Amino acid sequence: MTSEEIAALEETLSYRFRNNELLELALTHRSHRQNAAGFDNERLEFLGDRVLGLAASEHLFSFFPKWDAGKLSKGLARLVSSTSIHAAARRLKLGDYLRLGPGEEKTGGRQKKRLLADAYEAIAGAIYLDGGLRPAESFLRRTLLEPALEGGIEGLDHPDHKSALQELLQQRGLEVASYRLRHESGPQHRKVFEIEVWHQGRKLSGSEGHSKKEAEQAAAKLALAMLYSDSENP
Repeated sequence: MTSEEIAALEETLSYRFRNNELLELALTHRSHRQNAAGFDNERLEFLGDRVLGLAASEHLFSFFPKWDAGKLSKGLARLVSSTSIHAAARRLKLGDYLRLGPGEEKTGGRQKKRLLADAYEAIAGAIYLDGGLRPAESFLRRTLLEPALEGGIEGLDHPDHKSALQELLQQRGLEVASYRLRHESGPQHRKVFEIEVWHQGRKLSGSEGHSKKEAEQAAAKLALAMLYSDSENP
């Protein structure tokens, strides 16, 4: 990385490294082999994942003082999901700075969800090694935890049936489902949305809600129940 690239990224991260090699290592995928030792960001990603777990646990503990341990555990799993981490990495445009091998470069590695999420966690680990726990926690709160909780408990206090449906289909080697707005009715302040879930030309379910998100979640819940039923009664 050039000194200009490092300076630009440090400004984005709001953290200045004392050891720039840590930052470069955090952005180095295993496909990028410039030396015999083959250094990459996997060890830093391992460390950053643990730092993130601690920071997120403390953040939830303070943010939701009435939650019991069960709710905190479920909220933590949602807060530090690969989807949340990937979103944070995209906001920081980490794909622009990844160090990849030719193969990953050709196959769109800079946009791959797993590579971006790993790089984000590796940067958290690098900041922890470079400056300690406090700046690492500050980075994680600013770039992931606070943005993820801007909407309060929505998405953390309730199950995410859409994600569960997508994961089930992926586990079965199938394409993801799509959501279609079939109808909306009612006055502007109290609209009702009817959403259908479709998969490979087949309607799986349909449901209503007072927002598109609510209707999609309800429809996904029904689709999940139907798919599980189908698997139990082939």
